[in-house]
Amino acid sequence: MPVIAVVNPKGGVGKTTLATNLAGYFASQDERTMLGDFDRQQSARQWLSLRPAGVKPIDTWEMNGEIARPPRGVTHVVLDTPAQITGKRLSEVARVADRIVVPVQPSMFDVMATQHFLGELEAVLGNARRFREIVSIVGMRVDPRTRAAEQLARFVGSVGLPVSGYLRDTQNYVHLAAHGLTVFDIPSQRIDKDRVTWEPLLQWLGR
Repeated sequence: MPVIAVVNPKGGVGKTTLATNLAGYFASQDERTMLGDFDRQQSARQWLSLRPAGVKPIDTWEMNGEIARPPRGVTHVVLDTPAQITGKRLSEVARVADRIVVPVQPSMFDVMATQHFLGELEAVLGNARRFREIVSIVGMRVDPRTRAAEQLARFVGSVGLPVSGYLRDTQNYVHLAAHGLTVFDIPSQRIDKDRVTWEPLLQWLGR
């Protein structure tokens, strides 16, 4: 049972968008999926309350402020984490996570903050090989054809981690989230381009 943690201490980088859509993907594959919300704002949990009847269910992982292994029978867990996560909390996430996905937007401020965080995360994991095996970067709101995407790719290359995907800058995520939905819940040609951008990340997670 994989536990996938979406982590970046910088706020506003798209952690909840990434976490909810990952959970939506696993649910769409008929996996018993749980979405854990370790953020005090509880955005992911509020999103779950909006999910309509008729779409694949996603369970809430009740953690009560603590991170532990989820109950038996669950096949996939996605964990949304708060901004400014450090120290003990980061260690708890690293302890249970089989994969750690770090969303980054293509701005100098995001890159600088993420660079510092990745150093802390590697120290927490305590093993450089494990760090490179379980951690990956996802570019958020990125057009791969832009100079910003090139700069993000150079940064990721400098830290020796894979870029497991670039998600488009589109309002589709905003509109779907308002109804508790993901790009994997709606079989619409309108969001085909969005689903395609997830394929590299899903392949990396499946390895």
